[in-house]
Amino acid sequence: MVSGPQQTDQHRWPPVMPPTPATRAHLGAVAHFIADRLSTPPVAARPELARSLADGAAGIALLHIERALAGSAGWTTAHRWLTSATRPSVLASIDSSLYLGAPAVAFVVHTATTDQSERYLKAQHALDRAVTTLAHRRIGQALHRISRAAPPRNAEFDVISGLTGIGAHLLRRNPDNEALPRILDYLVRLTEPLHHDDRTLPGWWTLHDPHGTTSSAFPGGHANLGLAHGITGPLALLALAKQRGVLVPGHTDAIGYILKWLDAWRQHDNAGLWWPQWITSDEHRTGRTTQPGPRRPSWCYGTPGLARAQQLAALAIGDNTRRQLAEQALASCLADARQLVRITDPSLCHGWAGLLMTAWRSAIDATTPEIAHHLPHIAAELAGHADTTDLGDGFLEGRAGVALALHAAAHGAPPASGWDSCLMIT
Repeated sequence: MVSGPQQTDQHRWPPVMPPTPATRAHLGAVAHFIADRLSTPPVAARPELARSLADGAAGIALLHIERALAGSAGWTTAHRWLTSATRPSVLASIDSSLYLGAPAVAFVVHTATTDQSERYLKAQHALDRAVTTLAHRRIGQALHRISRAAPPRNAEFDVISGLTGIGAHLLRRNPDNEALPRILDYLVRLTEPLHHDDRTLPGWWTLHDPHGTTSSAFPGGHANLGLAHGITGPLALLALAKQRGVLVPGHTDAIGYILKWLDAWRQHDNAGLWWPQWITSDEHRTGRTTQPGPRRPSWCYGTPGLARAQQLAALAIGDNTRRQLAEQALASCLADARQLVRITDPSLCHGWAGLLMTAWRSAIDATTPEIAHHLPHIAAELAGHADTTDLGDGFLEGRAGVALALHAAAHGAPPASGWDSCLMIT
């Protein structure tokens, strides 16, 4: 592993709302109301669900950890949810990932120690061992697949289920972990062209549809662009690792290859700059997307997540032109009411909370205040939609994630726990 100079963020955290006590009090009150509703874990929660960062106790614990670290609440409720997430035991099955199982619990437990405390040391060490062992197993499987020249599944490499998510945790928890450079090496290998059925495809081409199943709508499979499930997640991890001085051979070339591929599919019309959600076999053959315009401006699949990952990559390689292009794409998206109206819920994954956090992190690094200019409106929309009745309680698509974004907006400061690092936006 080659180490390079580390970069530190000297930008101030742009205010989300006008700095009036009434505005911040309202955002804080909504966040507190949600947190209060989520104060007690269910008695009969299924263990496998409890260990889910996406929609189980592990994810809800993040809300109470953040509030405790920020001084908005005590540690009792956070400890109660952590206990629920780790009972009876935490297993690291081969399908475990950042959002499920040992890595999910390890990520959450680590957030509880970002104030340099010695909480849960014994649990952390046990989880570290489990995550490292799991990472090596999954890397071995992935490299064996590459040796057979077989296409991957998205769940092999993506943020939610794959090695990118596990690598994100290791980069934050312990960048010297021996498994991290192996994951980065694997991601470099992932960018090598894939030769399959007399076709030359990008190395992340999958033979299934975006839902991980065989579908007549996707004959020949697809290449996914989204931050949650596609190649933009590995791009973000490679960029963040490079910014923090963690490098492997071929690292910068892999970043450049992914960026070049995204450039080939970048669209420019009256909506501004945007990218399709995925590329089908026919689209790859013709070199043209059939998606008529930008879809929902979400963290998971939309322009915000794609733009933030490319902004991070531009910062990592020192490309100011690309950085401005990514920021222009996001600013145009945020200014387009036709895109914003497509958001129908407040969640982190595909709603207002995810848009707020992604835009906010992008605004920190932006060369102009244009992105920050839109943050008050997004925060207001989030607060206005926070009480959606059919929303679940979880982190990624539920109330816990909504409350976390509202809590950040109310405090006007970066999350004390760094919880949003699991979104690959920081």
